Amino acid sequence: MSTQGGSVLERVRGLVREVAKFGAVGGLGVLVNLGVFNLIRHTTDLQVVRASVIATVVAIATNYLGFRYYAYRDRAQSGRTREMALFAGFSAIGLVIENGVLYTATYGFGWDGPLASNVFKFIGIGTATVFRFWSYRTWVFKALPPVAPPVGAATEPMPDPAPVPRPERRPEPLPEPEPANN
Repeated sequence: MSTQGGSVLERVRGLVREVAKFGAVGGLGVLVNLGVFNLIRHTTDLQVVRASVIATVVAIATNYLGFRYYAYRDRAQSGRTREMALFAGFSAIGLVIENGVLYTATYGFGWDGPLASNVFKFIGIGTATVFRFWSYRTWVFKALPPVAPPVGAATEPMPDPAPVPRPERRPEPLPEPEPANN
């Protein structure tokens, strides 16, 4: 059971590897995001959403480095200006999603205690992560096209070689009859 990009199993394994790398970089980004957020909240008088936006921007910068040089290092690297512009644009949409959840909880429902702020910040990060994964892999860090086979190479796998014929086995000669003694 094959598809154009390889077997289904190979494609699933590739996606699992990609999700794991994305998760590793994203996990670091979450730690940076929550760490900066709580540092700002405990050391300044900034409002919760403003502190969250600053923390998100710091995490976005950290994540770009992780994605470009670790998770997607095997992807196309031409057009770095375009890549950075797309990354910034999609990250800004993710920032709105992430902080929209926090804004709604804080100002819409009045849930603004330290624990509630962290819980809704985390929920916002999770929601935005789904969007970011899709947009980064689809638009920002595009996969390189598969390598074309050399000209003249067969596109179909070579069939197994025909078995080599064995030489026919000749029957052994019959023994000569013994002369008669009369």
